[in-house]
Amino acid sequence: MMTTDPTHLAAKIREIPDFPKPGVVFKDITPLMQDPQAFREVIDRVVEHFKGARIDQVLGIESRGFIFGAAIAYALGAGFVPVRKAGKLPAPTHSCEYALEYGTDVLEIHCDAVRPGERVLIIDDVLATGGTAAAVLELVRKLEGEVAGFSFLIELSFLSGRDKLQGHETYSVLRY
Repeated sequence: MMTTDPTHLAAKIREIPDFPKPGVVFKDITPLMQDPQAFREVIDRVVEHFKGARIDQVLGIESRGFIFGAAIAYALGAGFVPVRKAGKLPAPTHSCEYALEYGTDVLEIHCDAVRPGERVLIIDDVLATGGTAAAVLELVRKLEGEVAGFSFLIELSFLSGRDKLQGHETYSVLRY
């Protein structure tokens, strides 16, 4: 049974201090994914939140967004689209460069992954600064799709990533 308050799920998140660098407390989600009931509850919470949104495609951001996105797509009766790092997709792609803390990176999506007017839900494990999610938003715009919303397992609120997604429904299961 799913309770209204998801804080019990936070107990399944392992904190690793000073990873990947000193001063960072990494939120390791693997214990949550190893617990069948907790994993199911996360999927169910996202599906419940977006069940009336008429989602055509769920876009999962490499790599942990694939894990959650595929399960959510199945539950919503939608297609699944992987959004990958540069050079990983075999067919023609659109790409978007985005800023990282130290440098830049590139995400790509197949040119035929989203048809004009299709409603998409963008999924990733963590919302931090919002750069990755904003890059995927730009890719969906290039394909003339409509973003129905964003969903994350964890939102690091103190980094204000939600600000880059203003005007779009954004749902996070856990917020820190």
